[in-house]
Amino acid sequence: MSGRYALGPEVKRTELPGGAMLADTSRASNLTPEWFEPRFWQARGAIEAAARGRGASYLIRHGPQRLVLRHYRRGGWIGHLLHDTYRWQDEGTTRPFAEWMLTYRLHRAGLPVPAPLAARYRRTGGHYQGDIITERLPTVGSLAECLRTGALSILTWISIGRCIRRFHDRGVCHADLNAHNVLLSEEQVYLIDFDRCRLRRPGLWRDGNLVRLRRSLEKVTWGLPAERFGESDWHGLLDGYRQSSGGAALPA
Repeated sequence: MSGRYALGPEVKRTELPGGAMLADTSRASNLTPEWFEPRFWQARGAIEAAARGRGASYLIRHGPQRLVLRHYRRGGWIGHLLHDTYRWQDEGTTRPFAEWMLTYRLHRAGLPVPAPLAARYRRTGGHYQGDIITERLPTVGSLAECLRTGALSILTWISIGRCIRRFHDRGVCHADLNAHNVLLSEEQVYLIDFDRCRLRRPGLWRDGNLVRLRRSLEKVTWGLPAERFGESDWHGLLDGYRQSSGGAALPA
């Protein structure tokens, strides 16, 4: 696994029946395969909330730790056919392992992302299923949730632009940059969900990321009061984005 991204000695790969899992033992030394099963947490009354959608996510409290368990599911029309199964190629390209390793690398580089704890895949013939466990960030909510509650300050919009620029300066092309994958706390802006994301050289994909976010913002604020999102807010975000972080790109 270390042939794609350099992994620290705290990362342990474990063979499982029909698959394998990766785990950061410095964050969860007692992690077992049962952690990937919702019923394991349900039996302990540890699930605080569950979210359905393209991926089934569970918000879990484990002692002092707050975790997110996500099962990979397909979206769109193909999701009605294949549900949560993906075509097998090799271990490194499985959705959970690829996302875990990229998130691990971004976290070690100091970017505002959730710390990855573990990932697992289970293979059946030419297909596999997967899960990932990450840290649950101490945030107020997603950008979409915050906009439904009230208007944001221009400083917040500038901070969002600066955050996105930090990732772009490092070459991170987010495959689904939308208002649900930008999280806000009182002091920090985070990006989440790096499924299918890649490291790329500078290019027009940066503009594509911003256009995707703009469309998402227009969608989530449709029908809300006009002050929730307007041109001045978007220009504030772009002003923040134009302030280069100066971070060196990560080797692709």
